[in-house]
Amino acid sequence: MPTISTIPLLATLVASALAAGPDHRSTLPVPREDAGILERQAEVLRRARESAPAPVVFIGDSITQSWEGPGGETWKASFAPRGAVNLGVSGDRTEHVLWRLAQAPITRLEPKVVVLLIGTNNLGHGTANAEQTFDGISKVVETVRAQAPEATVALCAILPRDGRFTPIRRDCLAVNQALAARFAGEPRVEVLDFGLRYLDRDASIPKDLMPDGLHLSPAGYAIWSEELAKVLRERMPAG
Repeated sequence: MPTISTIPLLATLVASALAAGPDHRSTLPVPREDAGILERQAEVLRRARESAPAPVVFIGDSITQSWEGPGGETWKASFAPRGAVNLGVSGDRTEHVLWRLAQAPITRLEPKVVVLLIGTNNLGHGTANAEQTFDGISKVVETVRAQAPEATVALCAILPRDGRFTPIRRDCLAVNQALAARFAGEPRVEVLDFGLRYLDRDASIPKDLMPDGLHLSPAGYAIWSEELAKVLRERMPAG
């Protein structure tokens, strides 16, 4: 729960989601058109449309897609046995996720848990400010809940990135605080904020966890898997 000291920081961000938030780029479905990613986008759409029911569905950007790269061994050990499906697309922002959910709803996958990590590219690509990114993530959560009302949404806070005190790092923290306030007490939404596990005591990011200050190493994926374990045990006790 937010403390009294965080309330002023959250007020303007939370207000837009509690009201009928504005339509802007982060909240409106937009397809990817860059040639280098069309094949991946098509593959993820195919998975959503053709895969067998999947108890666990991952949605996100390159950090999620790379469960098929540096996170591969952890995926094989922790998520493949649960029948998980990876719908991550490198470079995605909230508007791209909304487009894909509109084209291929996850309803038919019948997930018990939807793991969502999105928003860092809205800030990093300079297409949205903190409030707009918050609106976009909130819209994605609401869309997922509408498509899979029985699922628990494991909403992962935006991970720390870049230098210690950059404007983007500051915006990530603001968005994460607002998300915690927005979804506090909401049924079937669990906000998981484990970013501190990727920081040294001086707030820098160890290269053995994020070699480029953004994308995870195998050790970084092991941390993420540990943080998801409790949600999966509760929702899938026999898994």
